[in-house]
Amino acid sequence: MKYLCLIYLSEQELDAMPAAEMNALNAAHLDLNDALRSSGHFIEAEALEPVRTAANLRVRNGRTAVTDGPFTEAKEVVAGFYLIEARDMAEAIEIASRFPSAPLGRVEVRPTRQLIVDGR
Repeated sequence: MKYLCLIYLSEQELDAMPAAEMNALNAAHLDLNDALRSSGHFIEAEALEPVRTAANLRVRNGRTAVTDGPFTEAKEVVAGFYLIEARDMAEAIEIASRFPSAPLGRVEVRPTRQLIVDGR
């Protein structure tokens, strides 16, 4: 089963992190990626650019409205994600607990689902 693991961190804390510490954190994530590939759990992982680079859109009545940045103000924002393969939620949580960023923020672990549409 696939699980999406969203990593929530404080952008203020990340911005204040010394370059050497950030480099070590990023290296630890790359090492984990390699370990998850070897164990067959890795599907995809990416870090995200800061929320100030984001756009939010809504489509209502056929019209698209776009606003800059995050939709809501929050202390923690989604800083990255992993899409992993795990046999169940317990294994997915165990894997997510090894994320190097987990001690700095929080990780939401959510199972994915297949879209079911009649005739498709």
